[in-house]
Amino acid sequence: MSRNLRVGILTGGGDCPGLNAVIRAVGKSLILRHNAQVIGIENGFEGLIKRNVRSLDYQDVSGILTLGGTVLGTSNKCDPFNYHASGGADVSAEVVHNCKNIGLDAIVAIGGDGTLTIAHQLAMKGLNVVGVPKTIDNDLVATERTFGFDTAVSIATEAIDRLQTTAQSHQRVMIIETMGRYAGWIALYAGTAGGADIILIPEVPYDVDEVIRVCRERERSGQHFTIICIAEGACALGGQRVAKAHVADSPDPIRLGGIANYLAADLRTELRSEIRTSVLGHIQRGGTPTAYDRNLATAFGAFAAAMVARGDFGKMVSLQNNTLNSVSLTEVAGKNRLVPLDSTMVAAALAVGTSFGSADMRADITDGVSAAAIT
Repeated sequence: MSRNLRVGILTGGGDCPGLNAVIRAVGKSLILRHNAQVIGIENGFEGLIKRNVRSLDYQDVSGILTLGGTVLGTSNKCDPFNYHASGGADVSAEVVHNCKNIGLDAIVAIGGDGTLTIAHQLAMKGLNVVGVPKTIDNDLVATERTFGFDTAVSIATEAIDRLQTTAQSHQRVMIIETMGRYAGWIALYAGTAGGADIILIPEVPYDVDEVIRVCRERERSGQHFTIICIAEGACALGGQRVAKAHVADSPDPIRLGGIANYLAADLRTELRSEIRTSVLGHIQRGGTPTAYDRNLATAFGAFAAAMVARGDFGKMVSLQNNTLNSVSLTEVAGKNRLVPLDSTMVAAALAVGTSFGSADMRADITDGVSAAAIT
């Protein structure tokens, strides 16, 4: 393939363990297998607006596999179709013009639902785009797993393990709040792995009385501590999600967080046990990626490079049935994948006595619904 092929790489949205592993895989594969020139686009789509780009050679993408974050920088405030720095103007035509002037034959956009939605919109305007699914939240449709999720779950699980020892020692109720936005994947997987007694996720509005019942039952039975893992997007029956901030210049202005403290306030007057909260926050998305995420990111990146080489544009790399393939960005844009309540993991958690803060789900295990889901 001619050296004239110029491929841009950008990382958009929040940072995530494994981003550098993808950059490395895309870059090395394009250089070694396809004789392409690789262009790093800085700070997500902002780099295409301001033309902040730089050439990446083989050495530039070497030695970054284990690094957290992204060597290209990123932004979760830059939507070319609603550019806040220009008063919400649509500068997408400028992005298309800049891509042509820079000489880009294709763009590999690594990001979550916001980034891939923008990538889809740019593809509709004629740009050759390949998407790579990234998010610790694991909430992208059309792929069974996103890189970054395993690392976030591992970090949250270790936190639960550590908090459980202090909960036991002081006979406390410990409430651990995880990230995840509107999906409960992190809380479900980390809570199950850490042996949480109660897991509260956005997909199941919780009943405070049911949470109190479980905690009291543990107190009476001699288990004088309770571990509650709650997703930041969880909410009580009839309640609303808790936002810790509103960021006006962001495409996603609502920043969820703080539900653990609200739950603690509801429990303090009802329980004998002392209650403490721990909001894990951005610690879940920092640091070096796990081996699984490094491998998945590498496989995603190499597959994305092959998609570029064969002209498979307007699509995203996807993992389905443990096999890599590509799906149209149309299937991904503007959609989220929530935890299905008949999933194997939900069923397994229910089977070992984990509460989801819902009396109805407690009844399901008695009726055999969850046992059937496991098989």
